[in-house]
Order: sequence, then structure tokens, then C-alpha cells
Amino acid sequence: MEADGLEWLVVPMHQLVSWGAAGAMVFGGVVPYIPQYRDIKRTQNAEGFSTYVCLVLLVANILRILFWFGRHFESPLLWQSIIMIITMLLMLKLCTEIRVSNELNIKRRSFSAADSKDEEIKAPPKRSYLG
Repeated sequence: MEADGLEWLVVPMHQLVSWGAAGAMVFGGVVPYIPQYRDIKRTQNAEGFSTYVCLVLLVANILRILFWFGRHFESPLLWQSIIMIITMLLMLKLCTEIRVSNELNIKRRSFSAADSKDEEIKAPPKRSYLG
């Protein structure tokens, strides 16, 4: 009789723990990239971030999704792969934009330095090799 009395509490708690574990599984891999994304965006510097890690994670998660079509596994793992692919694409987009803009700024600086009226381009002194 006692077990039937607690069933109203045990069943919802079990569902709550299941949903919490599934949510942690789906979003747990993405959480470390949130501060990294914000830091790269704030500093406009992506030099410490390896795009090769993104490549490896993209390939691994795409293979996991392809494997799911052959043999179904738990849906939280499938959703984790989808969320991770989206996250890696966002990270690659941000890093690419920042690296391109940094390279353009360097090229503009070197181009404008050569055109500056304050700086004269000095030619090496002419030497006569005949005499």
C-alpha cells in the first residue's frame, strides 16, 4: 500500500530526471563553446581557436547522423549531433569573418603606408660602376 502511495511522486521524478539527462546530453557539448564564441567576438581575435577541431567534430557528427539511418539509436544523441553541427558551423563562420577582416586591415595598412604623402619613398643612391 505504501508503494502505491508514492507512485504519484516517483513517476514524475523519473520523467524529470530523464528529461534533464537528455537535455544535458544534447546541450552539454555546446556549452563550452558559448564563452569562447563571445570572447572571440569581443576581442576580434580568433588566433587561439583551432578550426581543425571544428573539422573533426563536424565529420564525427555527420558520420553519427549517417549511422543513425542504418541503425537507430537514442534520439538525444541524434539531437546532440545536429546541435553540435550547427554550433561548429557558427564557430567556423565567426572565425572566418574575423580572420578575413584582420587580413584586410593589415593589407589596407601596408597599402596606405606606401601612399602616404608624409613618407617619401627613398630610392637607393645611384652609383657609377664605370669610374
